[in-house]
Amino acid sequence: MSSEQTPTAPPDGTTAPDGIAERRPAYAAALAALEGLALVAVGGWMSVLALTGAPDDRSQAVTGGVTLIMLALLPLIAARGLLARRGWSRGPAVITQIIALPVAYNLLVSDGVAIPAGIVLAVVAVTALVLLVNPGTTRALGIRGPGNAGSAGR
Repeated sequence: MSSEQTPTAPPDGTTAPDGIAERRPAYAAALAALEGLALVAVGGWMSVLALTGAPDDRSQAVTGGVTLIMLALLPLIAARGLLARRGWSRGPAVITQIIALPVAYNLLVSDGVAIPAGIVLAVVAVTALVLLVNPGTTRALGIRGPGNAGSAGR
């Protein structure tokens, strides 16, 4: 049997990454970017309403909008890192999803139009978490597990 016909496996004993495993970081990046863009949109909307409408406390409304826009930086930077397959980007992306879960819960237990937003946010957060902690994503990002940090040079 020639070397062309011999299947090779990664040194950690797992199966070779398939097409979906190679695309998982991109899928997670798309979800993180979606969350970041949604935060920018809601923050901008809050700021515009605060400046053009009649809020109870204008400075508090503007501060809330600016805060959401600033919070959008975390998932947007994480999305860029995931697209570039940087190992550091998984941490901020996971943190974003963990923060999104209680927000989704609060939207789900509220009244009216916030419930569909809570459902969407919960689905996006859980899907992104599953993608981010998947072993295929870990391999694609070049993250080594505990005890494997010194095995890179071997």
